[in-house]
Amino acid sequence: MKNDTVLLGHGSGGRMAADLIKEVFIGRFGNPDAFPPDAAIVETDDALIAFTTDSYVVDPIFFPGGNIGKLAVCGTVNDLAVSGAIPIALSSAFIIEEGFPVTQLEEIVTTMAQEAQSAGIRIVTGDTKVVPKGKCDKIFINTAGIGQLPVSRRNISTARSCAVGDKIIINGFVGDHGVAIMSSRNQIEFNPKVLTDCASLNNLIESVFKVSKGVKFMRDATRGGLATVLCELAAGRTYGIEINESSIPVHPQVEGFCEMFGFDPLYMANEGKVVMVVAAEDCEKIIEVMHTHPLGINSKVIGQISESFPSKVVMHTNVGGKRMIDMLAGEQLPRIC
Repeated sequence: MKNDTVLLGHGSGGRMAADLIKEVFIGRFGNPDAFPPDAAIVETDDALIAFTTDSYVVDPIFFPGGNIGKLAVCGTVNDLAVSGAIPIALSSAFIIEEGFPVTQLEEIVTTMAQEAQSAGIRIVTGDTKVVPKGKCDKIFINTAGIGQLPVSRRNISTARSCAVGDKIIINGFVGDHGVAIMSSRNQIEFNPKVLTDCASLNNLIESVFKVSKGVKFMRDATRGGLATVLCELAAGRTYGIEINESSIPVHPQVEGFCEMFGFDPLYMANEGKVVMVVAAEDCEKIIEVMHTHPLGINSKVIGQISESFPSKVVMHTNVGGKRMIDMLAGEQLPRIC
């Protein structure tokens, strides 16, 4: 670690976050995985269980299209689903600042219940703590989740079976969540309004598994955005990744926001986007079934695994050039989830 103290950048989901996890946590917790998945795989005598946990500190807690409660449920469901698991149950723990309005707490909890029901899972246990005013910013939520992992999907989170020629798919527009949070935080109005893409992806993902066994890798593009997922996938591999800028869906409002404030849509946070690597021969039918689901209508093939540029991600730009895509170094937008 180059720093003696923890910085905001260590929570970015980018290179600083990866360094913190590797140098402080992984060795001490006895988990040497160089490419840690969104959910751990726990073996029992007769089943594989996926287990994950996450904490939510988003600011503001209410934003266009959602709130911290919906984010907490969707984020944990998605961490299980992109690992190939079928989500079963969640826990929920609340740290609440003294003086927090009960009506807002009720709205958040109601939203969590509705999202869990929509995703087909249960919130089965939890905890509540109240801290003195000024010791917490309104409300923080931690959720943990378990899911059943079919043996045939065991290696999806490891990307071990990815190979040259495989196609890369994303299920829609990137950057919406990051812009929704930042516009709400800074009272920036758009017409039409940019809404968070926050959604539980398990049903969309299961619809893909029903038609194909060609899914080789999945990851949800959250804090570090699409670019960070692709960089993590390519790092240390014998293959590279090539993507096409013209194929990556970005709403005009998001593109305009990024141009105005110097951000890059590729690194903007998402909370309802899955990046899939699929076998080329199954790509067409996977896209077809994704287009039949509300959360996959705008799914697109954005690139492929390539024998060129080993361990690198290269984007073919709209002006005919090539751009190297690197992992986000520090903090682009704090407290985005």
